[in-house]
Amino acid sequence: MCGMTAAQSHGGRSHTGRLLVATPMLTDPNFARAVVLLLDHDVEGALGVVLNRPTPVEVGSVLDGWGRLVGQPAVVFQGGPVALDSALGLAVAPGEGTGEPIGWRRVHGAIGLVDLEAPPEVLAGELGALRIFAGYAGWSPGQLEAEIESGAWYLVDCEPGDISSPEPERLWRSVLRRQRGPLALLATYPDDPTLN
Repeated sequence: MCGMTAAQSHGGRSHTGRLLVATPMLTDPNFARAVVLLLDHDVEGALGVVLNRPTPVEVGSVLDGWGRLVGQPAVVFQGGPVALDSALGLAVAPGEGTGEPIGWRRVHGAIGLVDLEAPPEVLAGELGALRIFAGYAGWSPGQLEAEIESGAWYLVDCEPGDISSPEPERLWRSVLRRQRGPLALLATYPDDPTLN
């Protein structure tokens, strides 16, 4: 389970490991219809990656050895508008063993960050659902909370398969569809409501 339930020491609730799903009213081109996995959320702000923005760039063309380890589509994803010249790897480590694979650091649940400086062959048999992101999304202290409060984002639990969806362009609708109540109905919201 990817959802976070523990309260942080500062009295607020950490949303690390949860998903931000853009509301239909969020029109910023960086985040319209985005699904963001929060990798870190605390009093210092928040950091996450957009899970549903594949680029045409193949992983193998920019990161030697990693292309054969990523899932389909085997392309780099645009993780957000910040630091687009940097790469970040996310993968699931199957099993709940006590030790973590070398070159992988747990973020939440079975999801962790991959050290892309490590030799890919060291991690080849250890990880599943590897995905590479260029850039990330970041929020300063209180900024994300204000955006959620203003109605820009829905905050929902993630499922392990979200980070490696084989059809990332459908992720926004599928995450909403599995929610209870009115959120599930938003999955049918038209891309352009003016054409309705």
